Amino acid sequence: MSASDQFGNGNHAILPSAVDLDALIRAEHRDPFSMLGPHSDGAEGQVIRAYLPNALAVRVLSRDGERELGELGMTDKPGFFAGHFPVREPYLLKITWATGEQITEDPYSFGEQLGEMDLYLFAEGNHRDLSSALGAQVKNVDGVDGVRFSVWAPNARRVSVVGDFNSWDGRRHPMRVRYPSGVWEIFIPRIGPGEAYKYEILGQHGILPLKADPMALATQLPPATASKVATPLAFEWQDSEWMQSRGEKHDIHQPLSIYELHAGSWKWHHGGEDEADRPYDWRELAENLIPYIKDLGFTHIELMPIMEHPFGGSWGYQVLSQFAPSARYGKPEDFAAFVDACHRSDIGVILDWVPAHFPTDVHGLAQFDGTALYEYANPHEGFHQDWNTLIYNLGRTEVHGFMIASGIHWLKNFHVDALRVDAVASMLYRDYSRNAGEWVPNRYGGRENLEAIDFLRHLNDVVAIEAPGALVIAEESTSWPGVSQPTQQGGLGFSYKWNMGWMHDTLKYIEQDPIHRQHHHSQLSFGLVYAWSERFVLPISHDEVVHGKHSLIDKMPGDRWQKFANLRAYFSFMWTHPGKKLLFMGCEFGQWREWNHDTELDWHFLQYADHKGVHTLVSDLNRLYRTEKALHEQDCQPQGFQWVIGDDAGNSVYAYLRWSKEGEPLLVVANLTPVPREAYRVGVPFSGKWVEVLNSDAEVYGGSNFGNGGGVRTDETKSHGQAFSLSLNLPPLGVVIFKPTVEQLQHEGQEHHEHHEHEEHHDHHDHHEQHGHQQD
Repeated sequence: MSASDQFGNGNHAILPSAVDLDALIRAEHRDPFSMLGPHSDGAEGQVIRAYLPNALAVRVLSRDGERELGELGMTDKPGFFAGHFPVREPYLLKITWATGEQITEDPYSFGEQLGEMDLYLFAEGNHRDLSSALGAQVKNVDGVDGVRFSVWAPNARRVSVVGDFNSWDGRRHPMRVRYPSGVWEIFIPRIGPGEAYKYEILGQHGILPLKADPMALATQLPPATASKVATPLAFEWQDSEWMQSRGEKHDIHQPLSIYELHAGSWKWHHGGEDEADRPYDWRELAENLIPYIKDLGFTHIELMPIMEHPFGGSWGYQVLSQFAPSARYGKPEDFAAFVDACHRSDIGVILDWVPAHFPTDVHGLAQFDGTALYEYANPHEGFHQDWNTLIYNLGRTEVHGFMIASGIHWLKNFHVDALRVDAVASMLYRDYSRNAGEWVPNRYGGRENLEAIDFLRHLNDVVAIEAPGALVIAEESTSWPGVSQPTQQGGLGFSYKWNMGWMHDTLKYIEQDPIHRQHHHSQLSFGLVYAWSERFVLPISHDEVVHGKHSLIDKMPGDRWQKFANLRAYFSFMWTHPGKKLLFMGCEFGQWREWNHDTELDWHFLQYADHKGVHTLVSDLNRLYRTEKALHEQDCQPQGFQWVIGDDAGNSVYAYLRWSKEGEPLLVVANLTPVPREAYRVGVPFSGKWVEVLNSDAEVYGGSNFGNGGGVRTDETKSHGQAFSLSLNLPPLGVVIFKPTVEQLQHEGQEHHEHHEHEEHHDHHDHHEQHGHQQD
């Protein structure tokens, strides 16, 4: 018997109360599952109800589709169908639309979807694998393929998932809320990967703009803003050798040399007449970037944020999808293939990651459920004046856990080797870039953001457990103590900190006309005063070559020849200075114009000798840095550095020794004026021949080839507190690097050992004890 025959007879059993029905039709009902789907009739049968606006008719079939069980009658509320069936059994709905027929399981016939443990861990802020729990998950439930949607919106009055599958009609798939977590969920059968979707949320004051999924694993290509259902990442990794040895490669005594790039503006694909030029996708990048990095000798690449972001001009730093690689460069699988290819070529991959703030776009996290959910409610805490963005409220356990899970997602699911955490200083201080009266003190009345500090420490502790061997690097521009100290010792627990002070001081020095450098001598050497207070990365990053700051080559003073000589000297100084290295793309060949994210680098410059020379020098510096233990083994320890000459301001000359653990030295001498200096005496610890292993003024680099004929023998003349000395030719605006010959080292090592045994009463200082005290 059809439902329509029954409405006058036992009407109350089939139809819900008028209040409930009105709320459902207005799309304001908080618990659609209490009304829709199958409900017991109190005996052997069931009442089935469906709300399908614009449907013409609904029939009910057995679950196998073989039998017709009856129809759901249209009530006097258009789109609301109901019927009574004497036997309780699983069923299908056969819906007649104006456009055709649809056969499907009833979404409201499925029970609760998320497990209690998932909800508990999420609410506690400890769900490490959130990306496989919340959001759109492709599932098979009770033998039925479909997608489980779930989203956190605790203050919403109703949440629906909308997409092409329901004509973006928020009345069609209202979700079930799970108390007390405030997570809404629904399983929609017979849809799958590739479906675009958003959430329609009814807040306290009406319907909000459609929201993208905070947990989306894939998105539409910007400027489109919908989330996309993604298949679980199914990628055959072939990088086990790299992953197993990564911990050793990331030891602080190993070389770390990073090439920073923006994926969308490194190199472009040039189409013919029929095809527009476009940035490389992940597979094209792998094909072209990897050999380039191998040739240049960098150990790692660092990608500016590749998480989905609406505005390309933010360079990725205004992220809206913390779990989805940007659709600009391909699918998530393509990104995985890129990382895998890097690893198989022995190149590590670092991702810039932004837990500090997010953009205000209405389809994003802002006022997500009609309240400040992800951000602080008070604009003095929650609005970032510099960037017009919103600040994550990391004191909220769910937000804290959401961001921890994002970091782990990239490290575990995509095998990423390190996260470089952006804008850490803005997270640590509540008064960051704010005037008096524009910030809210912490509970002790101080300026430190206690919840952000807890978050960063927790992040670093969790990464150590969940992604062994991975690094976490802080971009932190203040003198906050213990950024790279272990959390057990009260530090923040980062692996490294960007040395912004070194970058500012040394760039300021090198931009000076050489005639004035004598008055700024300590700017170049000041970094050595605090070089071991943290584990440092020396960063020449994208921030230094934009917004009218000039490209690196264009910062250099003098004529064209001097500009290039200065640049080569600066790189040579940087690569021999304690600290790991980072260089932004384009700097390695002296690109003249500032970086522009809307086009590729100016690759044509590589055909010119002076540009090619810089490129060759960077390659040689990386090789020297990797092969010479003196340049990397004790990067983070004072024993690895010793001043020989730190006070010759008049000549703008600096000389220092770098030491390996075994006591093998390299001598570095920098002459930072355009005057060639002959017979310049420099003290050295060992006698014999010192070989010139690199000269930044060599002809092959575009220099004048003023040097030392490949090597120099020591004199017995004592100098600079050393027993021996070298008389050197110092090239103009040049850096020369020397190494004692192997036989000499062995011989001296033996003598040195005997000397110690027989004359311990002498006031003899082993070079390992000379901690590089400032001389100027």
